[in-house]
Amino acid sequence: MKRFADLLDSLAYQPQRNAKLRLLADHFARVPDPERGYALAALTGGLDFALAKAGLIRGLVTERVDPVLFELSYDYVGDLAETASLIWPERTEAGNAAPTLRDVVETLNSTGKANLPGIVAGWLDALDADGRWALIKLMTGGLRIGVSARLAKTAVAQFGNVDIAEIEELWHALEPPYEDLFAWLSGSGPKPDPNLAAAFRPVMLAHPLDEQDLEKLSPSDFLAEWKWDGARVQIAADGGRVRLYTRSGDEVSGAFPEIVEGVDFQATLDGELLVMRDGLVAPFGDLQRRLNRKSVGPKLRADFPCAVRLYDILLDAGEDLRSLPFQARRDRLEAWVERISHPRLDLSPTVPFSSWDELACLRRDGAEPGVEGLMLKRADSAYMPGRPKGLWFKWKRDPALIDAVVMYAQRGHGKRSSFYSDYTFGVWRGDELVPVGKAYFGFTDAELRELDRWVRANTVNRFGPVREVEKSLVVEVAFEGLQRSTRHKSGLAMRFPRFSRIRWDKPVEEADVIENLEALLPR
Repeated sequence: MKRFADLLDSLAYQPQRNAKLRLLADHFARVPDPERGYALAALTGGLDFALAKAGLIRGLVTERVDPVLFELSYDYVGDLAETASLIWPERTEAGNAAPTLRDVVETLNSTGKANLPGIVAGWLDALDADGRWALIKLMTGGLRIGVSARLAKTAVAQFGNVDIAEIEELWHALEPPYEDLFAWLSGSGPKPDPNLAAAFRPVMLAHPLDEQDLEKLSPSDFLAEWKWDGARVQIAADGGRVRLYTRSGDEVSGAFPEIVEGVDFQATLDGELLVMRDGLVAPFGDLQRRLNRKSVGPKLRADFPCAVRLYDILLDAGEDLRSLPFQARRDRLEAWVERISHPRLDLSPTVPFSSWDELACLRRDGAEPGVEGLMLKRADSAYMPGRPKGLWFKWKRDPALIDAVVMYAQRGHGKRSSFYSDYTFGVWRGDELVPVGKAYFGFTDAELRELDRWVRANTVNRFGPVREVEKSLVVEVAFEGLQRSTRHKSGLAMRFPRFSRIRWDKPVEEADVIENLEALLPR
């Protein structure tokens, strides 16, 4: 565990992307199998320990430390792994040898619930504070060290001097600890054969559009299409097998049977997963009822019927089209939709325009429900994995804005565990403030420090890790959408709320009222 703990510690304190890549590539070069493979699995979310959860750690700590002291420390530190690793009593006498990462992973996967607490306690005794922190992070998930799954895969590609696209296309067929992958990358084995019908192809992504960039772009070079407010997916059908993937390559076929049923074509298609009723796109909240499920019952399927609105075609009858210009692929897709009939697939239309001003008006006024903006795609762009510059842009509609009152605050995680960075805010319903959302970004580091000081100076009550604050601070909140909700006291739920600015100057009596929000609900 020491090498893994040192890696996590170095990554947590390294803000630069290229430096993180060097740390990861160096780790994969120095550390042997299967340790490096298990490290990669931890960084890419490939490990899940059903019995090793936060409650187990809490129970073990409170057996060794006064529970009140632990709760006070946890409230002050704000992070379970940091608190437990620091407060765990050091054993001065000789004890068990510190476990390796392999020991931890394989034991957690094979040990029953009754024996697990004793084993984990022995590990915590044998490790130092850094090792305990890494162990708890590994067990409970959510490393929060600034490394995404794609960044870790990019480091693997750099280690092996191959293109990240090759790693992405193999990834769905690999399993931890990835010994075949590392054998190929280190030159001691053949390239793994995915040997999988209907394989995943890495998706192409867009950059947010800065409207100042429009002056440098020519409208004649681009095609425009609506950006639908759903979930990006890929449908792959080949060799009698049909798979539905998320944009990160996770297979979700079992959760959306209406999409994969009745598929009798051979193609790989790129599109947006939406809940659709009578040809109309439902709010994103309806789709959330279907997401993150391994399977779906008949009632949920009937109440929230899903479909895919197609953007692109990557393979057609075994022919790889990704190197073709987007205009050519679009022509192929339109012809494909004409000859193929599937009740849950349709074509996302292009948006004709002749100038950026005309397109800006369409973006503001011409979209139907379910649209969150526009996509701009160069007509000559090949389909390239990742987010290549200058080819695809996403131009979202301007967010809605409200003035709300901060009501509660909670500590963040990782680097923010020392700051109150998660804020619940509300608006007026008569003389009562009702919470309407929670935001944890949109402010600068300097503003975060200022907000943290304000929370500490204006706390009026505490509920575990949550502080209730004096209702005296107004913030302007931006959000992408609004819908009815039975889970919130206000009856409303926001999409992607974040701070737009802090209104230190505005009296709380002038904050928005609930009727202002209800007027923004989709009709």
